[in-house]
Formats: sequence, structure tokens, C-alpha cells
Amino acid sequence: MTFRDALAGKIPISLVTGFLGSGKTTLIARLLRHPGMNRAAVIINEVGEIGIDHDLVANVTENMSLLANGCICCSVRTDLQDSLRELFNQRRAGQIPEFDRVIIETTGLADPAPVVQTLLSDTLINHHFRLDGLVTLVDAFHGLDLMQRQPEAIKQIAMADRIFITKIDLASSEVLQTLRDALTALNPRADQVDVLNGDIDPVLLTGLGLHSAVGSSDALHFLGEDIQAPSSNTSGEGRYLGATPSRHDAAIRTLSLRFSKPFVWSGFSAALELLTTLRGPDMLRVKGIVNVEGKPVVIQGVQHIFSPPIELDQWPSTDRDSRLVFITRNIESDTIRNLMSAVTSLGASLPTVA
Repeated sequence: MTFRDALAGKIPISLVTGFLGSGKTTLIARLLRHPGMNRAAVIINEVGEIGIDHDLVANVTENMSLLANGCICCSVRTDLQDSLRELFNQRRAGQIPEFDRVIIETTGLADPAPVVQTLLSDTLINHHFRLDGLVTLVDAFHGLDLMQRQPEAIKQIAMADRIFITKIDLASSEVLQTLRDALTALNPRADQVDVLNGDIDPVLLTGLGLHSAVGSSDALHFLGEDIQAPSSNTSGEGRYLGATPSRHDAAIRTLSLRFSKPFVWSGFSAALELLTTLRGPDMLRVKGIVNVEGKPVVIQGVQHIFSPPIELDQWPSTDRDSRLVFITRNIESDTIRNLMSAVTSLGASLPTVA
């Protein structure tokens, strides 16, 4: 039987978020002028938010422009689904140049969860596109204060796959270090990258999500780090890797779990359904590579929306434990751990596939 890669050929989408004044406009403007961006489409969801010189822009359609470097830039005037469908249809019809990546910039006050939900759940979009990652910009000078006062900023940071710390020239080394510590406490799995004047290599936006159903080491990277196999002196059964509460918002925490016993899919999916039914709004983000009766299955979701599970063609390594990462709000860690432990125990007597 021929293995079919469910993600092959899908166009990656990078979601760029960050609170007002974090530098998204500057970063996007610099990216659009980078030669490595000449096959990208950029969706800006505030008309006129980005400053592009008029001589760099040629009109293509009412809400879409072609930049001098071949990049396509459009402003969202309807909903995101319509914009992505229009982009793809015009690409297929040859009305705009080919593009191999989409970058979506949200507004500064945006909750990223509904955008991610759209990308995970819309059947037509999911057929052609895949979410490659969510990056969040944090202003080094104002970041600590925003984390104290703005729940939108907290959520943007908590859900990020990578964090860009901007305006680093305006903050002292002491303030920067305090900010880094606060970001790590809130989201310990996101890489932190210093950015000055919006100058980054476009590669920093790529490779953050699952891009293939081939079981390579990249399949573990989307979890935020490669979780190593349990040591000989640690019990792997239901082993709890810890919950990290934020010092700025104790309600939000990152919970990492590992289970050595395989799951039965019916039990595992029922547990997820129970969590999302009862506490969907507080399940900010869930990722995992799950041992389902011996087979590696990738799951990811935001609040009550989950993308279709992806079965890898093989295990990424000799470590066959299930790894689950939950970013939650106002949910006790033991609640999730005990539920998942119970599911593995109930299914333990069932035969597994080697």
C-alpha cells in the first residue's frame, strides 16, 4: 500500500501577531523587501496599516497588489476565508504570480485563537493550506507592562511558537532579562529571537509547524522542543513533566505530559471531546504526538477546534511515548493529567499493534 503524505503540497501559512506598537508593521515592511520573499503572499487585516512606497506597488485587483519583488500583498476587507480562497483561485487561474507561502498579519488587539481555528477547521482552506506556525512580537520597552495589563497580549504570547522581542535598543539589559524570564515563564516552549528595526531572515518564520507526515525529527520540533526518552531511573507511566504557571497570569499555564502506555483512539478522542466540551474556551492550544495502538498520530487544536489527526508513516525516533502539550487557562493540571492517565489505564488490556 502506497503511503500518502496528507500534508504534501499544501501551502504553509505563517501567522504574525503582537500587541499594538510591537513592530509588526516595520517587520512586515522589511520582509516584503527581502529577496527571499519574492514568492510569498501577505495578508494584512488593517487597510493602510503597512507603509509601502507607491512605486513598489502595482494594482492587480481591488484589494490585492503586486510588489516590485513579486510579493503579493492584500488587505482583508471581508473575512479571512474569502481572502485565502480568492488568493488561491487567482493563483490557479494565472491572474497573479505563483506563491509558495502566505503570511497573515493580525491586528494588535486580535485574539489569535479564532484565526488559528479558521485555518484548522475550514475544509476548503485546509485542503490547500496548512498552518506552519504562529509568531508573536513583543515590545522590549513596554512588554512587561502589557503583560500586566492586557489579556490580549498574554494570550498572543502564550499561543506563540516563536517570540520576536522587538525594540531591543530601547530597553536596558536588566529590563530585557526580566522580560525574557517573564516570557519563558508564560511560554517555555517558544524560542525567543531579538529583532532590531524589523530586520529578520524570513527563514525564522518557517518550519515551526508540522510540514510532512513523514516521521522524521522535524515531526517532534513542532512541539517546541524534542522531548527526550525517559531516563532509566524515572517511571515512564503517566510521567508528568510539569506545569509552568506564568508569574504575570497564574491562570495560564503550559502543561507537558508523557505516557508510555499506548492509547486507544476511541478513548483518547473521547477524553479530548470531554475537555473541549466542558472547558473549550480555556484550552488555548493543544499539540501532541500520540501512540495510538502502536502508531504515531499527530494532534493539534485550539480551544474547541481540532484539525484532522495526521498519522505519521513511522515513529520519528526509537522513543514511542506519547507526548502532549496543553496551554490552558484556569484548568488545574491534575485534572488533565488524571483524565489522560485514566484513559491509558482503561485501554491497557486491549491488544496493541507492534
